[in-house]
Amino acid sequence: MQAVQWLPAERLGQLNVDENLRPWLIGNGLLSMRMRTVCGERFALRLVDQWTGLLTGSQKLALRAGDNAGLFRDIEMHRADQVWVFAQTLTPDSTLCIHPWLAELGDTALDETLNGLSGVERSPYEYAWLPCGDPLADRALREADLKPSGLWARRARVALRGAPLLMQEVFLPAAGRA
Repeated sequence: MQAVQWLPAERLGQLNVDENLRPWLIGNGLLSMRMRTVCGERFALRLVDQWTGLLTGSQKLALRAGDNAGLFRDIEMHRADQVWVFAQTLTPDSTLCIHPWLAELGDTALDETLNGLSGVERSPYEYAWLPCGDPLADRALREADLKPSGLWARRARVALRGAPLLMQEVFLPAAGRA
């Protein structure tokens, strides 16, 4: 399989992105708060899985960290019973040593938690089309009956008082549709 190409926002306009999905991909503001506003009482955030594992070379590069392992946290954001967004956070071991509370978020939205803290810097988003077979796309589609050929995703590196973590958000076909 060919390596996924993460592109800067300037390149997104040159790509064929579904008109319902584009505002969700490029929109400003906290994604969980935007979903709460649109979905109202039908919004839910659910912790899917959390585990420690080895970081790949591309994950280390995106994090700009030398750690070999870290904490992986998968969540889903739903509108009623439809998953709109699958998100995965990678927290290298060095960051977890400084901020152990990151392992105890449970069903709490990370973006909202970080929003209330000082010393948080987020890089500009990068965007990618993840084909089926990509590990992140496969995790997002693990329970899907019908699997599309791929999914759009965005990611940003976050520095929490200098300690890195990587937030990746994968948008499922139902995203933005009532």
